[in-house]
Amino acid sequence: MAVSPRAPAGRRQANASGEELRLGMLVKRAEQAMGRTKSLVLKSVGLTVAQYVALFELDRQPGITAATLARTCLVTPQAMMILLKTMEQQGLISRASHPRHPNVLELHMTEVGREALYQARERVDPVEQRVFDAFSSKDLAAFRGLLSRFIEAFEKAG
Repeated sequence: MAVSPRAPAGRRQANASGEELRLGMLVKRAEQAMGRTKSLVLKSVGLTVAQYVALFELDRQPGITAATLARTCLVTPQAMMILLKTMEQQGLISRASHPRHPNVLELHMTEVGREALYQARERVDPVEQRVFDAFSSKDLAAFRGLLSRFIEAFEKAG
């Protein structure tokens, strides 16, 4: 009879019976629920979640480059270029040459983009507040810590 290795003390082994969702699936379901809900409320403003995130970051960092915005938004440079082209066509953003580096294009939000972001925040903030209200500040701090450890564990495995 073979002896199966035991999980380290204090650690639960994944339930292979299918009774519990795998942790990665649970994280994915949470991400999808958040995305669906934000997408639904942003639709009335005419923005996608990706556009909202890009405008949010442009508000925080006016004049950043497309490459920096792509890294910040966790998308590929190619995906960001497609998104920016659409946003520029919609009048949400403008691109301008950097004053000292003419080959570098800075991104700026237009007044149309600023108004869209304002309207989007009015719809997204209550959704996010419902999530924050479901947890205590101690729970949220623990949740952030656990998610950080989750990410680190996968990054070490890669």
